[in-house]
Amino acid sequence: MNVEYFIAKRLFTAKEKNNRYTKPILRIAILAIALSVAVMLLSITILTGFKNEISNKIIGFGSHITITNFTDNQSYESEPIELHQEFYPSITQQQGIKHIQTFATKAGIIKTEDEILGMLLKGVSSDFNSVFFEQNLVAGEVPIYNDTLTSSRVMISKSVADILKIKIGEKLIMYFVEQPPRVLKFVIAGIYETGFADFDDLIVMADIRHIQKLNGWETNQVGGFEILIDNFDQLDEITAKVYEQIPYNLNAQSIKEKNPQLFDWLDLQDINVRVILILMLIVGGVNMITALLILILERTKLVGILKALGATNWSVRKVFLYNAVYLILRGLFWGNIIGLGIALLQKKFQFISLDSSIYYMTTVPINFNFMHILGLNLGTLLVCWLILIIPSIIITKITPIKAIRFE
Repeated sequence: MNVEYFIAKRLFTAKEKNNRYTKPILRIAILAIALSVAVMLLSITILTGFKNEISNKIIGFGSHITITNFTDNQSYESEPIELHQEFYPSITQQQGIKHIQTFATKAGIIKTEDEILGMLLKGVSSDFNSVFFEQNLVAGEVPIYNDTLTSSRVMISKSVADILKIKIGEKLIMYFVEQPPRVLKFVIAGIYETGFADFDDLIVMADIRHIQKLNGWETNQVGGFEILIDNFDQLDEITAKVYEQIPYNLNAQSIKEKNPQLFDWLDLQDINVRVILILMLIVGGVNMITALLILILERTKLVGILKALGATNWSVRKVFLYNAVYLILRGLFWGNIIGLGIALLQKKFQFISLDSSIYYMTTVPINFNFMHILGLNLGTLLVCWLILIIPSIIITKITPIKAIRFE
């Protein structure tokens, strides 16, 4: 039998039933731990949800890895690449790579009677993975392109559709600055909305054959290749492997390399969460230290009696540490109920909204990661327990005679 655990259990049961002075203090300590854990859980679920949402939107518009011509061209104009490459489409057989597709881009202008917008025509073909746009579609449908006929059906964002005041099935005229200027007429097949204004206000999805004709390319020439992978954590590793497989005149860039400012901004959010976690652990730890000292002060006579009966200092300390761990576990339980409960309600009902022009989304995103939740709980328990070892040293200073006489 674990004697220290047995004594601690009896003591805690007695305190909860009989001591009207200690009971409120213990409840405050439990509440402090619960609120700290709830705040930490919400911080982690919101941060990971936010990072995943932003990353998925950036990747949805541009894939994980892009293969283009090795050039200093910084404009939106694609330079032609031969479609028939050794790595295409067999590269999908490489572990970690999910899909590869062709694309091309060309800058143009959309003009109506009242508005003029600079846009980017992104051409895709029959191998286009449309899952991202299907998830963010608000009207119409995602156009499907084949390898034989050129389609005039395009897809634009809701923000652009609202500015231009056009709807599904209506015509869209796009001008291209060339010698002589070129004009193409499209039909709106779908309208999407991601909340990511940087791309929503820029991209028009169309058939790649339009760009091939505008640039005078052959049908076997494209602007580049986009690669989707299974695990974002392996992005740098797979990008390096892809780079080794492509010809010397082509370049492979990860989405992080193409959008460094956005991903640096996302990494900065980790600092905010670390600060919150540290502050919450300090709050919980200080409250637990206070509660432990009160428990020791209240049971000073017991300490003296146990020492008089031959108990070692560490044995007596364990009695109070068991009491403290019980308080922490109760705080963790209620903290998880509060934190995960609010997160679940937000995920289901999305009652907390955001300004999409600032945060690139309309509601607070939530992402549940079991390992993060488990690690947070175990980390909180371990840190608080280690913190409590220090104030429990006061027990070693208590002598049996003085303790038994203590009033």
